[in-house]
Amino acid sequence: MSHLSASLKLYIIIALISIIFSLYLQEAYFTLNSFNNKPQSVSLEKSKVYKKITGKKYDERSKLEIYSDLKRNNSKISVVVPPFYFINKKTATLPLSNQSNNIIINCNENGYYSINKTDRYGFNNPNEEWDKEEIEYVLIGDSFVYGDCVNRPHDISSVLRILSNKPVLNLGQKGNGPLLEYATLKEYVQKNVKNIIWVFYENDINNLNFELTSKKLNNYFNDKNYSQNLQKNQKIVDKLVFNNIQEVFNEEKRASYHLVKNDKKKYKILKFVRLNKTKSFLKSLVLDKKTLSKFKEILSQAKNFSLENGSNFYFVYIPRYKEGKIKYNNKLFRNIKKITEEIEISLIDVQKLVLAKENNSNKLYPFGNKGHFNIEGYRKVAKSIYDFTSD
Repeated sequence: MSHLSASLKLYIIIALISIIFSLYLQEAYFTLNSFNNKPQSVSLEKSKVYKKITGKKYDERSKLEIYSDLKRNNSKISVVVPPFYFINKKTATLPLSNQSNNIIINCNENGYYSINKTDRYGFNNPNEEWDKEEIEYVLIGDSFVYGDCVNRPHDISSVLRILSNKPVLNLGQKGNGPLLEYATLKEYVQKNVKNIIWVFYENDINNLNFELTSKKLNNYFNDKNYSQNLQKNQKIVDKLVFNNIQEVFNEEKRASYHLVKNDKKKYKILKFVRLNKTKSFLKSLVLDKKTLSKFKEILSQAKNFSLENGSNFYFVYIPRYKEGKIKYNNKLFRNIKKITEEIEISLIDVQKLVLAKENNSNKLYPFGNKGHFNIEGYRKVAKSIYDFTSD
């Protein structure tokens, strides 16, 4: 027995050593892979490419710097303050848009800051779109719908406006997840819309977990008639957003600090010892069934809202792009596709209809790097939506 016990202990020790060795081997693979995909001298390379293409200098100012520069000559300058900023704030109103009729500074991924004028409700549209008798498309979604980091008329909604020669409303906001999007749908969509386009990005399920902590957002789901009457309370929204502009700068300052901190050698070693990349990879393989079930219920309610509104309802799936390649989460896609099939929603697969058709899909992203689409990327996604919905 003692001999067997000793042998068993030895096998257990060998097994544990093998597991630990395999985990660190996997971590080494992820680390080396991230180094290989990380462009060298990114800022310098982008600057050179941008200069060559446009003849202009790459704008290296921070958002605070460009905000301060423009504010000197125009008081109607603001920055994007996403609705998710207000989820845990104790405010009587939870804004679902930005400041209205303001020049909004957004982001810089293409060598320049995207700057757009918001409409009467704080969305990225020409104001007159709201006055049209019939709306051909309403787009619901996050920063990909908003049009990060390009100017009008290069966002998806603007391209659809050009292709269809009909009115289109963009109701996208940075960082929105399914519950914020559903709330936006209920607050702002009228009974004059032909097509409602719900755009899904792969981080939306994670966003939903956070949104479910908001009592106000849950009210939209639990009570069919719930509303904050935001169209009539835009002045309140404007004031709340204005009062939180500094929080945007504070958040970016914290993010910048952590970026520099994480780039230091000792933190890279610490992250390796902690198996950060391996844990992140394993976490990405685990899907929260409870959250997916909630998402299905929200999407089902959104579809029913659209049908009652007399609108067609379409679902667009955009895969994640990271480290020089499409990181297509097949398990998530299969689950989302199954959900759309079960509740009978037409699925527009951007991977299949756009990215897979490119010899080099990198060219659809800023300098071939992770981020949002560039002008060409947004145009091709919009064209795929237009072709699909026009059939």
